[in-house]
Amino acid sequence: MRYGYARVSTVGQDLEIQIESLKSAGCETIRSEKVSGTSTQGRDELKILLEFMRSGDELVITRIDRLARSMRDLQNIVYELHQKGVTLSATEQSINTSTPEGKCFLDMLGVFAEFETNLRKDRQMEGIAKAKEKGVYIGRKQTIDVDQVKELKQSGLGASAIAKEMGIHRDSVYRVLR
Repeated sequence: MRYGYARVSTVGQDLEIQIESLKSAGCETIRSEKVSGTSTQGRDELKILLEFMRSGDELVITRIDRLARSMRDLQNIVYELHQKGVTLSATEQSINTSTPEGKCFLDMLGVFAEFETNLRKDRQMEGIAKAKEKGVYIGRKQTIDVDQVKELKQSGLGASAIAKEMGIHRDSVYRVLR
């Protein structure tokens, strides 16, 4: 049985091209989700597929970066598939874990996917630093009234009581009081 997996990072992105490609590749069941690929956390559809597939099945993706953006996650997923007797292939890349060449190419593409993610993070941090220098980026607006927290503390209330009074989490109270 061929199972397809499609993923995009944000709600605003479209899955349709990936889904059509997976249907054309003969996938009868396709699971899709709109969540970041930098971690396997919160990727429920992928988890369902990994639990459901059995020996002889094949997981089909369009590109390796749709499956994972870190080498550790990619290796863990591929290992789990291998342990179950499931192969992995991609419609747009020469990946097929049933061959030595396919496994080699998979690892190379995984390295590049992680590298691309790291470059994007670096560029983002550079942009934020420049914006801060110019005074353009000041972060998220403060949502907690710091003065009110301090006043309530001075009146003798503990962190839990302050949190309950203000409708915020106790950890936020501790952060303000530090």
